[in-house]
Amino acid sequence: MPTELSEEVVKEAVEQHEELGFEVIHEKSPVFYDRFERKSDLQGQTHYCPGCGHGVAHKLIAEALADLGLQDKTIFVSPVGCSVFAYYYFDVGNVQLAHGRAPAGATAIKRTCPDKIVISYQGDGDLAAIGTAEIIHAANRGEKITVFFVNNAVYGMTGGQMAPTTLIGQKSTTSPFGRRPSNEGYPLHMAELIATLEAPVYVERVALSDNKNIMKARRAVRKALELQRDGVGFSFVEILSPCPTIWAKDPVEARKWVAEKMIPVFPLNVFRDKKPEALTDTAPPIRPVREVLELGTKSTGADVTPHHAHHFKEFTVKVAGFGGQGVLLLGQLLTEMGMREGLEVSWLPSYGPEMRSGSANCHVTLSRERIGSPLISHPDVLVALNEISLRKFASQVAPGGFILYNAERLPADFTLPQARIVCLPASEIADKLGSIKATNMVMLGALLEETECLLPATALNVLRDKIKKVAMMEVNDQAVAAGRDFIDHYVRVGAVTQPDGFAG
Repeated sequence: MPTELSEEVVKEAVEQHEELGFEVIHEKSPVFYDRFERKSDLQGQTHYCPGCGHGVAHKLIAEALADLGLQDKTIFVSPVGCSVFAYYYFDVGNVQLAHGRAPAGATAIKRTCPDKIVISYQGDGDLAAIGTAEIIHAANRGEKITVFFVNNAVYGMTGGQMAPTTLIGQKSTTSPFGRRPSNEGYPLHMAELIATLEAPVYVERVALSDNKNIMKARRAVRKALELQRDGVGFSFVEILSPCPTIWAKDPVEARKWVAEKMIPVFPLNVFRDKKPEALTDTAPPIRPVREVLELGTKSTGADVTPHHAHHFKEFTVKVAGFGGQGVLLLGQLLTEMGMREGLEVSWLPSYGPEMRSGSANCHVTLSRERIGSPLISHPDVLVALNEISLRKFASQVAPGGFILYNAERLPADFTLPQARIVCLPASEIADKLGSIKATNMVMLGALLEETECLLPATALNVLRDKIKKVAMMEVNDQAVAAGRDFIDHYVRVGAVTQPDGFAG
């Protein structure tokens, strides 16, 4: 056990430092918030248990960011686990992700913002269990991110279950007899595993067991961040860390346990420290959408993409119905049309396991600017191909938006949302044209005519390229025209023959 120092000894040491010209400073890193909002009554304290390694790891990272002048450039990515609370403490950009998904999110952030310092901060239950695929593939691609892996050999936040790094013989709530290789397998050695890959440039394991090893950990943390600052490549620092509460030990005993039990199983070492190899960039050159899609080079020799001044900055559509109604295809066609007209586009499908009759929907975004997320909370337009979808999604449409519903009339007990609704018997129209499969094409024609978001001519060109069945080409053309005619004759003109149930 370490010997406690008396106040007189400490005071004498401080005086000696001051005589030598050293200034002794004890203060919170400027990378931390002044107050920690999570605890309204104790805003000067973190939520971490006494002796927890997360506090030390946070301090080392914060000091490095401050020393390197990287605070304003840093984005901290933290998933589920004790690490999730980093956003309460680090005064940097913060993104919180689902369990195990931090490397995937960090990859997207770094590729979108290559000038930022992106940190993935994860525990062993997160990174080495549900997040194994994400960390392995991010490392294998050599993503230019920094990963700090806090390994305390147990699920700390959720009750002390066995983790992938739990030691042989170590008891947990899910291994009450101790981990047995014959039953639970061996502990995963993540640093060694990452180091077998070709792309990572720096892999080291350190420990928070004593002051000497904490100083080594400080150097490893700093180096990993310097490598990213210099644009080098993927760096991974595994930090063996105490978890006094779950281990049922006091802080001093927990640190000894790291030194005496964990380090022999997870030896401290620099497993990879190399200069990155110059990789051949095989990515195709950036080209305009028109060139990629080979527009204007069709057999006719004509420019098949009409020029169109779009009246919106961003236009969002949700298409919903049963599987088999062409829900996803309609969304794909809209995105293809948007690309041909030079727009940024996104398409996000959602569907069940059923091939037919299951629920299906997709989100489509058309934008003149880059799209931040394919997810749409409040679409400008809802194309509802069945009653279930109408009832489920109508309330989500943005106020003043538009709903196109595949039926002659609204359900009797349907509560009207703050959106304009047009009832269109698209299925009946398509059936009369020769194929009920063209229902989505009738809806497409009506959508284009009503919103004028894209040109009908673009739709026809896309349909001819995508739908190869000759028998369906004519039906699809007629279906699009029928949808447009419906808007012209029954909605805009307001003819006497307007269908029952039309709500304008």
